[in-house]
Amino acid sequence: MNAEPTNRPWALVTGASAGIGAEFARQLAARGHALVLVARRAERLEALARELRERHGAPSLVIALDLSDPGAGAALFERTEAAGIAVEFLVNNAGYGLPGTLTSQPWASHRAFLEVMVAGPVDLCWRYLPGMRARRRGRVVNVASLAGLVPGSAGHTLYGASKSWLIKFSQSLALENAALGVKVSALCPGFTYSEFHDVNGARAIVSKMPKYMWMDAAPVVAAGLDAVERGEIVCVPGRVNRFIKFLMKHLPDGLALRMTAARSKDFRVQDDAAR
Repeated sequence: MNAEPTNRPWALVTGASAGIGAEFARQLAARGHALVLVARRAERLEALARELRERHGAPSLVIALDLSDPGAGAALFERTEAAGIAVEFLVNNAGYGLPGTLTSQPWASHRAFLEVMVAGPVDLCWRYLPGMRARRRGRVVNVASLAGLVPGSAGHTLYGASKSWLIKFSQSLALENAALGVKVSALCPGFTYSEFHDVNGARAIVSKMPKYMWMDAAPVVAAGLDAVERGEIVCVPGRVNRFIKFLMKHLPDGLALRMTAARSKDFRVQDDAAR
């Protein structure tokens, strides 16, 4: 089925049902894009699609998919191709945290996590970048995290590692595509008000963090959109987050790791053996 005819460029947002992903959809619609909305919860996507139509006149295509399925990227690409959609703006936002230490979770849970957090963004970039390169026009925002720029913590063992990987991946993609009119950026937010911490069971812990550590989704997304337009490859929104990045970069590695270790219990769910 073809998408609704529109003169708007198409943006595709994964993890669009809530939080940062939904805010990306809203701000991209406000900036003149039509939207492909991707997440598992179809009813939330449909509600968001109605909102984008009513507020911004933006058409949307809703695709309910579980991105932990290794075939999800191919299925998504087939749907947009069949609908006649040329994706010009890709936001790889889908993600979550897996609480506990490495051995406290079954391998199936880790495999699904890596599929969403690592393999999924690569898959979608591999599929959609050729069209952007051929048109010599495109944008990719990979939603990473401040966790990818600071030492690893105890608990949520793969989270910081996956985000650090996504940052390096984004840097390489940016260099590979800069001469072809395609800009790539890694957005690295810190603590952001969303459902993220409810899903991973850390809400009670992180709610004790001071309010100055938190940002709303709207300024985080605005910073990310502005950054990719001006060619900023790694964007850290918020003065507090930028200070943390600066501090951890310039402290001796051992001291930075000890500081992170001392605070891990304040923002990472661990199993009993690790406490």
